Amino acid sequence: MTLAIRPATPADLPLIAQFIRDLADYEKLAHEVRFDEATLGAKLFGPRPYAEVLIGEIDGEAQGFALFFHNFSTFEGRPGIYLEDLFVRPTARGSGLGKALLAHLAELCVTRDCARLEWSVLDWNAPAIGFYQSLGARLMDEWTVMRVDGDALTKLAAS
Repeated sequence: MTLAIRPATPADLPLIAQFIRDLADYEKLAHEVRFDEATLGAKLFGPRPYAEVLIGEIDGEAQGFALFFHNFSTFEGRPGIYLEDLFVRPTARGSGLGKALLAHLAELCVTRDCARLEWSVLDWNAPAIGFYQSLGARLMDEWTVMRVDGDALTKLAAS
């Protein structure tokens, strides 16, 4: 078995869209998927990409992905990488592909002089939490995620 990690290209857009839908199904959040594939492609591969995508392959077949972008730590005075999505197809779990994707992101962090690699995980996803902790990740219990979207975002922008 050969694992490979490669940067996504515009030709991967349908694959990325499917991975996002598959992840949403797994997380019981399919009802929240609203992206338009053309807009997604423009935001990932247009003149100002907002995120990057890695494709994980096993024996040349795409089996997972990681979508990430840079954030910035004022306390560190350096950028970080925020992992928005990590997904490995169920049939490929246990192959080492998830760890390979995270290791590749860690390598990018080191190469790009980033202070940290961060992501969120649903609190009910015990298998993922255990996996992440086995790699040295720690829970940030003292932090709570906040979000403004939809009508509240529009209202805030107009205030």
